[in-house]
Amino acid sequence: MTVTQGRAAESGRAVPLPPGRLHIGGQWLPAADGRTAPILDPATGVELTRVAVAGPVDVDRAVTAARKAFDDGPWARMTPRERGRKLWRVADLLRARATEFARLESLDVGKPLAFTTTVDIPTVIDTFEYYAGLMAGLEGATRATAAPSFAYTRREPIGVVAAITPFNFPAILSATKLAPALAAGNTVVHKPAPETPLSALLFAELLAEAGLPDGVYNLITGDGPAGAALVAHPGVDKIAFTGSSAVGARVAAQAAATLKQVTVELGGKGANIIFADADLSAAIETAVGAFVFNTGQFCMSGSRVLVQRPVYQEVVEALGAAAAHVPVGDPFAEGVVVGPMAGPLHLAKVVSFLDEAASSGAQVIGGQRPDGPGFFIRPAVLPHVAQDSPLVQEEVFGPVVTVQPFDSEEEAIRLANGTRYGLSAGLQTRDVSRAHRVAAALNAGIVWVNGWALLDPAMPFGGTGASGYGRENGPEGLNAYLRTKSVVVNLA
Repeated sequence: MTVTQGRAAESGRAVPLPPGRLHIGGQWLPAADGRTAPILDPATGVELTRVAVAGPVDVDRAVTAARKAFDDGPWARMTPRERGRKLWRVADLLRARATEFARLESLDVGKPLAFTTTVDIPTVIDTFEYYAGLMAGLEGATRATAAPSFAYTRREPIGVVAAITPFNFPAILSATKLAPALAAGNTVVHKPAPETPLSALLFAELLAEAGLPDGVYNLITGDGPAGAALVAHPGVDKIAFTGSSAVGARVAAQAAATLKQVTVELGGKGANIIFADADLSAAIETAVGAFVFNTGQFCMSGSRVLVQRPVYQEVVEALGAAAAHVPVGDPFAEGVVVGPMAGPLHLAKVVSFLDEAASSGAQVIGGQRPDGPGFFIRPAVLPHVAQDSPLVQEEVFGPVVTVQPFDSEEEAIRLANGTRYGLSAGLQTRDVSRAHRVAAALNAGIVWVNGWALLDPAMPFGGTGASGYGRENGPEGLNAYLRTKSVVVNLA
């Protein structure tokens, strides 16, 4: 299928669309009740295609297929290196179709094509290659015991994994779950966000082409009830969820009823601290990128900037000027930095935050809605926002940044740690001792010094508090999909 509506066709850059069906047990199937839902182009609001909406019957079929593939199939019984070779093959296929993947991701999410081409899809490829490489060293350990015995540990897959992924980084955040889960020998039922399922449909094609046995990867598209049915299903052994803190809390509570293992990577309210001794030009550039990247739809966004008072006004003015000149528009257009929000509900949420701030007397620099179709909004800078403001305490999830002054290092740390979130943070300074001291004091799963969003498949990330628990990426990400078994052989 090829897009024949909207800007992709109008610009002469039609994007092939994968089949909008469920992928269960190696077969492409419609939903059992025939339901479908539209997928919209966020840059125009035009319908791109329709995809199947899974119901309870479909969820059960997918879990049953994954269960059978795990219990009876070869995947979990392959050597780690054999599975690693399959993942290398996935990476090769992704590289061969990187342009198609990048265009599809831009079309589906509204990301600028320049970013999906240079960031999103290369990261997906790197992630599969990273976990493929780890398979060469997957091993247990022998242990000395007091009794005469030969004792050792085995690292084994958990079973059936339900991977539930969000709308903002569909390809990357699918890879951070699928690559380690599959490398470890698990089977997967994947439910992407209902707004942005297209790259997951393409993943299903590639994983089958790479030679994964039927039922090892199963894909169900649909809305919240499908996700709830998946979380509750007794045939699922582990939940890996990325999404909002509110939904993540419900997922964890529901999974506890059947004692499933759970990792949840949730919302954030990242503080970016700019000290007066920082390279201000670089720090301001970093701060702008940290809050407008991916149209602010980034759980690790630098949505709060804390600035030491001697340079506060200079930074506020620079951020306001930058917000007015960030290129906003068609993700397929050259030079665009900020595309549309992923959908109308996400746009409405950001607008409501800004409207409430303006009505309460706050200064809002930027934040206008451009004329024309699509779900666009310009970046917004809000200086002098109080610590107890919803703009500081709640995740806006859009291109909006608050700017607060501070005097001392201790005050900066207190303000940075003064929310219920603990996912990401950063600081800009020339003082090496301060960099290490403040990084240690910040309540965050990942801290960047003199930069932002410096991510790599080798480096784990995850949160504390309302930002969730568990880690993705790195060896820690693989450990989340393995269980340890001890074997003790009596030698007496």
